[in-house]
This record gives sequence, C-alpha cells and structure tokens, in this order.
Amino acid sequence: MKTSKIAYKPVGLALGATSGMIAGAAFKQAWKTLGRHADAPDAINEHRTWQEVLIAAALQGAIFAVVKAAVDRSGAATIRRLTGSWPG
Repeated sequence: MKTSKIAYKPVGLALGATSGMIAGAAFKQAWKTLGRHADAPDAINEHRTWQEVLIAAALQGAIFAVVKAAVDRSGAATIRRLTGSWPG
C-alpha cells in the first residue's frame, strides 16, 4: 500500500467528521436564509408540507455533497504536499 494512502486514512476519517459538522451548520444557515422556519422539517412532521420536506432534503444533500467533496479534495492535496504523491 502506498505511503500516501496510509497517511490519508486517519486524515480522511477526521475530515469526514469535520465535513459533516460543517455541512450541518451550512444547511441550518441556508435554511434560515431562505426565510423558512428556524428548524428544517423532519420527514415525519405532519404539520410540514411534502414540498417543504423534499426541498429541505434536496438542499441538505447538495450542501453535504459539496462540502464533503471540497474537504476530501483539500485533504488529498495536503497529503500530496506532505508525501509527494496523491493518495488515490
């Protein structure tokens, strides 16, 4: 196994947890900015509409995917700077 892959494993785990927290905070802020309720709707909340629940889910998924890709990419670039090779 390449040194860069071994070096990236613990970094990747830490970055995964961090990206989840960042994405959660970004989603909450985005939801507030849209002028919706303070909290995003739960899928099982009967007082929220289908449209609201599905929009919230789509927005949350998009934000999570973008944040995860950005954090993973920057982690891989950092490992390349440290080890000289890409961890892929």
